[in-house]
Amino acid sequence: MAIGGLISDSNLDFQPILPTTESHAASPSGGDIWLEGDVLMCACPDCHAPMTVRLWLMVADCWNCGTSIELTEEQEREARRLWQQHDAGKHSPERVAHRESVSSTDERPMPKPPASIESSPEQSIPPPFRKPPIVTSTPSTSEPAVFGRSTPGMPPKMAGDAARRRLTAADNLARRRFDKRRGPSPWRAALLKDTPAWLVSLVFHMILLILLALLTIPHDDEGKYITLNATVSRELRRPGQEEILDPAEQVRFDLPLPEKVDLQDSKIREAMARADQEARELRLVDWVEPLPDLQQVKQQISNPDGPRTTLAARDPRVRVEMIQQEGGTTLTEAAVARGLRWLAQQQQSDGRWRLDGGANSDSAATSLALLPFLGAGQTHLTGRYREHVASGLRWMIENQTPDGDLRIGSRGNTGMYAHGQGAIVLSEAYLMTGDEQLRQPAQKSIDFIVAAQYPDGGWRYKPNHEASPPERRGDTSVIGWQLMALQSARAARLQIPDETFELAAHFLDSVQYEDGARYAYQPRNRPTHVMTAEALLCRIYQGWGHDHRALLEGVQWLADDHLPSTHETNVYYWYYATQVFHHVGGPLWEQWNLRMRDILVDTQEKHGRHAGSWAPRGDHASAGGRVYMTSLAVCTLEIYYRHLPLFRQIRLDAP
Repeated sequence: MAIGGLISDSNLDFQPILPTTESHAASPSGGDIWLEGDVLMCACPDCHAPMTVRLWLMVADCWNCGTSIELTEEQEREARRLWQQHDAGKHSPERVAHRESVSSTDERPMPKPPASIESSPEQSIPPPFRKPPIVTSTPSTSEPAVFGRSTPGMPPKMAGDAARRRLTAADNLARRRFDKRRGPSPWRAALLKDTPAWLVSLVFHMILLILLALLTIPHDDEGKYITLNATVSRELRRPGQEEILDPAEQVRFDLPLPEKVDLQDSKIREAMARADQEARELRLVDWVEPLPDLQQVKQQISNPDGPRTTLAARDPRVRVEMIQQEGGTTLTEAAVARGLRWLAQQQQSDGRWRLDGGANSDSAATSLALLPFLGAGQTHLTGRYREHVASGLRWMIENQTPDGDLRIGSRGNTGMYAHGQGAIVLSEAYLMTGDEQLRQPAQKSIDFIVAAQYPDGGWRYKPNHEASPPERRGDTSVIGWQLMALQSARAARLQIPDETFELAAHFLDSVQYEDGARYAYQPRNRPTHVMTAEALLCRIYQGWGHDHRALLEGVQWLADDHLPSTHETNVYYWYYATQVFHHVGGPLWEQWNLRMRDILVDTQEKHGRHAGSWAPRGDHASAGGRVYMTSLAVCTLEIYYRHLPLFRQIRLDAP
């Protein structure tokens, strides 16, 4: 029984739901609407299947072909009349008895279709397989529009698909009854129907390829063969006995190796390979601003035309050629790299360094530490240590006084030493980079040196305005740092009065012996090899030539009696004397260089937390500590490119 628009599923065998005699109310204008139980129904105009009428929407949907129609006014009036008649007799005794009799049996009489449907010769064919009727008449203009109804020139199916459809519960029940009558569909047919065509094709071709791969065709090759007999020698290596080449044997050394190095010794070969890798660290070009053109740099080195070329050889791109020509080795450059690494680790967070000996001068420690970085071509714009250099320069500039004083935190006798070393750092940094931010700090530091000079032409622990008249006597040790700063400033084109150099020459005359071949610490003191080396370097920058008699005699005296020795360590003396011998060149330089480089390389710390540094040994080393000792040792080993030799011309190959 159908209640509220739902049809009971007591009989699953499908029978066309057509109106019974007692419930059918056919009229020409009624549109063949009948009442089936509690469901209003009508025939589909396309496939003649029974359609459920939704009275509240005035719409009927076909479960078979999907056609939807809208009821006309006459159909609506007929439908309401049938529904009112149904409600009036729903509770009558006869109706109740009729419902009980229907519900007590599994079969009900076959309803008869209306005359209009019985006249169709195709009614006996199930609706899904029945051909849709051909519409030959044009609908009346008075007839309302029918959703999904076929129109001339358009197939009924296309017209029905033009609107969205939804089947009612009665339509679904009728379709299930028809499907049961047809019998269940084979699952294979449903699987093939629902499976995409590309997936079926893919599976088919995969199976075909597998079968082809398994298929083997016997092949009888009756060709001719040649059999070779081979005799295996016992001297040949068996598998697993192949020779493994040591990576150290494949190292190509760009820099010279020390004399008498036995690379056949595995330990020595390994040490040389490790030193070669460390030496390469300083040749890595890493910069913030572009470096000068390499061709121009080589021209400045090969054809010096002015003082601005004295630091050109510090460019990392010419490092190998300079070391090869000037007498360095893989080990000397590796020692420089290790020393700079250790110094970088000692820098404080604010950029300064501190002496770890008895002296107390952060300014001297910072200046001494920055000198070897600049000597290796490391600036605040270029090199792997540019952050360390920038931080150190920033600390110096921020703590410089308005009058240019760089004696920051210096105590005792370190004041003018620290200032001279700091002025060298600022002048060289400005000369190497041309950074205008360094021009004024460098110029102010030079102005302070000029003002601090004593009337005798020298400098000592205090500047002139702070020293009392008895104290205003210069010494050769302090004058060396001031004149080196003035020389770097002159190369950087900073302003220096000519009388400053003239007064300095006057002081050197006062401490010289044997017409300038030897020098003392102060007038009327005995000459020493340490003060002689420092004073001779000042004389070279003041204009003495390579054939000056006093210069040659002084260098010969140093070579004869004061070559570097482990029994008499004095890094201060080695620092100045190495520069003098390098400028002079010739056999005396080669003799000095061999002794100097071997001692410094051998005495450098190789292991532990001090690896890369030098232990303080010799005069005044205990006051400066490892920072002082390491800084001067690294500067000495940088001699091959730190300053161009003034008396010799270097020839570099064109890039």
